[in-house]
Amino acid sequence: MWKLNDPKPVKLIIGILASNYQCLHTAAELLSDKFGKVDLSSEVWPFDQTDYYKEQTGPRILRQFVSIKRLIEPGLLAKIKLRTNKLEQKLSKKLALPLTRPVNLDPGIIEPSKLVLATTKNYSHRIYIGKKMYAEVTLIFDKGCWRPQSYTYPDYKQQCYFDYFDKVRARLLEQLKSKR
Repeated sequence: MWKLNDPKPVKLIIGILASNYQCLHTAAELLSDKFGKVDLSSEVWPFDQTDYYKEQTGPRILRQFVSIKRLIEPGLLAKIKLRTNKLEQKLSKKLALPLTRPVNLDPGIIEPSKLVLATTKNYSHRIYIGKKMYAEVTLIFDKGCWRPQSYTYPDYKQQCYFDYFDKVRARLLEQLKSKR
């Protein structure tokens, strides 16, 4: 009989797209309330690599990432994506803007070798992870740096994102080391 190993815990990150700074701040507070203390927040950047969300979120979209201090089991990603979808709906009502989606929340996980994002959309490079959710390996950490894939979203190919993900990965490694 083969011995099965439990997966190591991972770092939960959530990408926030927001129509303005108030939406961004409100979303970050709600994420902290629902998932636990945020330990690393990225800078706020313009999200201008695509117009895909313009009709839902507005013409000048802001991007920020947060990572949650408490490590999680990677098998929870589908459940977390369901929760963030519900939080988006809650935020839409609370913010009461004339936009269908003033906040977009994209959860993912960072482990030492990769960044995985959850999505509701299937495609050739995505794997079903349960609860009507899919996941993709968006970035691979190889030879000391983040490497995008051919399908990686354009904004995830930016150095400023890599720099933030480096910090989250380093924090994860510290946390894993202290658990030994």
